[in-house]
Amino acid sequence: MAERRVNVGWAEGLHARPASIFVRAATAAGVPMTIAKAGGDPVNAASMLAVLGLGAQGGEEIVLASDAEGADAALDRLAKLVAEGLEELPETV
Repeated sequence: MAERRVNVGWAEGLHARPASIFVRAATAAGVPMTIAKAGGDPVNAASMLAVLGLGAQGGEEIVLASDAEGADAALDRLAKLVAEGLEELPETV
């Protein structure tokens, strides 16, 4: 299983607007993936309620994971989005 560990770059964490940006990007990535707090249980990265339920704070480490084909590229893009607190999914990494 491929995984990426990153610190949340949005000051407010994965709440409201950043969570919405993340979920849209995870859905657009086209591969099923999970998100978890470091040491926590993984949840569906494409579920707004699940992502909000994590309560991930700014600067906190999260783990993105997937075992799907093409996961490495998708995880790299999502990791960049989260780490840098971007407003949209980067086209290239």
